[in-house]
Amino acid sequence: MDVLAQLESLIAGQSIVVAMLAIVIATLVSEDLTCIACGLLVAGGQVALVPATAACIFGLWFGDLTLYGWGHFVGRPALKRRPFRWWFTQADVDKCAAWYKSRGPSVIYLARIVPGCRLPTYFAAGLLGAKFWRFNLHCLLACLLWAPLLVGLAILVGEGIEAYFEAFQRYALVTLVVALLAIYLFVKVALPMFTYRGRRLLRGAWRRKVRWEYWPSTLFYVPIVAYILWLAIRYRSLSLFTTVNPAIFAGGFVNESKSEILDGLTQSPDNRPYVVAFRMIEGKVALADRLDALRAFREEHRLDYPVVLKPDAGQRGSGVAVVRSDDEATEYFESTPLDIIAQEYAPGAEFGIFYYRFPNEERGTLFSITEKKFPHVVGDGEQTLEALILERNELLPMARFYFEKLGARLFDVPPDGERVQLVEIGNHCRGAIFLDGRRIHTPELEATFDAISRRYEGFFFGRYDLRTPDVDALARGEDFKIVELNGATSEATHIYDPRNSLVTAYRTLFEQWKILFGIASQNHANGVATVPLGELAKLIVQYRHASKSHPA
Repeated sequence: MDVLAQLESLIAGQSIVVAMLAIVIATLVSEDLTCIACGLLVAGGQVALVPATAACIFGLWFGDLTLYGWGHFVGRPALKRRPFRWWFTQADVDKCAAWYKSRGPSVIYLARIVPGCRLPTYFAAGLLGAKFWRFNLHCLLACLLWAPLLVGLAILVGEGIEAYFEAFQRYALVTLVVALLAIYLFVKVALPMFTYRGRRLLRGAWRRKVRWEYWPSTLFYVPIVAYILWLAIRYRSLSLFTTVNPAIFAGGFVNESKSEILDGLTQSPDNRPYVVAFRMIEGKVALADRLDALRAFREEHRLDYPVVLKPDAGQRGSGVAVVRSDDEATEYFESTPLDIIAQEYAPGAEFGIFYYRFPNEERGTLFSITEKKFPHVVGDGEQTLEALILERNELLPMARFYFEKLGARLFDVPPDGERVQLVEIGNHCRGAIFLDGRRIHTPELEATFDAISRRYEGFFFGRYDLRTPDVDALARGEDFKIVELNGATSEATHIYDPRNSLVTAYRTLFEQWKILFGIASQNHANGVATVPLGELAKLIVQYRHASKSHPA
């Protein structure tokens, strides 16, 4: 709507040359919206068809050649300059460069209809030194096809609006918005349906909408928040839950220090063999000092790469990275000013063990066990990683995430039989698949975690995240390494098993919070003070501010 209004004001009362110049300038801001707006203006009689379409074609072509020129003559340093750093990143360019190498000039046409690919692809073509005249020809042909298509479609819609304008003049704005939405859906939904890739990605997007485990947490948690408020009213305290774990500040509600929790857990010598080696590295010191601290940590514990780096106060896997060299560690530290926890990398299968114990009871209980699967594809020597991912239905909901993580590797063709792991961080929102792990629930496993938890004085409720090289040994309570312990806001993550219904998930989380308030109530009766609401609000603000500095 903004593009349409601006174009109309610029064109009104001006010569055709000035009108065409305004259209060309507008395409440099938003190509597709300008073409759509021009079509609607043609339908309304504000501008002639031929000059408007010609201006759109020239604007698209000129913008594409400009991107090519920046990539060819300036190269990667341009990514640090405005406006390019607003539009795409180094990772985008690397991925599109690999795409261009694998498919050649056909990518120029595909990039026109693949959302988010046009700008980095044309920049990458210049960066790769693609022959200018060949690029220019394909680019011009793509513009000659695309611009008239959008303008023509908008004219058809606009003429339909004009025909019924007198009848619907009171609702002209609504009608225009609906028309723009219809055109947008055609471009972003209908056109991708003509390609296998587009159809598969649309299917994945649909699954994310209809399968509750992919819903945004702000939507999914509405009933949970309502239930928590009901419990708070019942127990007559909005902050009672902060007493659930006296050993952890605010019970582990938000912004808690991971290193402080692991410090507390390892105060008992008997717990140390079960926990990965770790060290907190301050964020306010110089880069060289952070690298020295990481080096000293590795030398002290005789660790080679890889090592795990993550924010000392983080949630849902945000900012977690497995680094495999000094260069990767340097890049990670340069990307964030936050305090970072460095950890030994523990190989093997990952599980989440949710434990709780009421203060007046001798033994605790394992409430939930989650088995975390790291999705992978197996090469056939013919298909790219992109194609291998797209053919797996279970991977479609997170396909775009996998594409982003693979970056330039997306168009590699793995040899026949080669196994390529897509993610290595055990978080559902970062591509891991969660399954109900009750199959390994044994008395021995429960006894082991009860002993570990009881040795951490003041801990009663939370989820251990751990790795093991031998699942059978884990079931016996042996051979595992704890990588993290979460407190009050832990989830019983087995609910994300695709076999679970939404009703089952809510029933589980309701039970979890009921247990939490019961434990907190006993702790409060034993003299544990709640954290004031003002302090909780400050923690939330601090976390949200810090989360903006989390590495990608």
